[in-house]
Amino acid sequence: MGKLKTKKGVAKRFKLTKKGKIKYSAGGKSHLGTGKATKRKRSLRKRRVIRGSKERSFLKSMLPYGK
Repeated sequence: MGKLKTKKGVAKRFKLTKKGKIKYSAGGKSHLGTGKATKRKRSLRKRRVIRGSKERSFLKSMLPYGK
C-alpha cells in the first residue's frame, strides 16, 4: 500500500500530543486587539485541546503520521 497524504492545512493548525490528544491555538488574536479585554487576550495565548471524540477522530484521519 502507498503512503497516506497529510492534509497540509490541518497539519499547520493542529499538533498531536504524546498521548494522542490534538492541541491547537485559539483564533481571534491577530488583529483588533484594542477592542478586546486584556484578560481575553491573555487567555487567547494558551493552547487548547480538542475534547469531542468525533472531531478528534476526523482530524486524526487527516493527520495519518501525527505531524
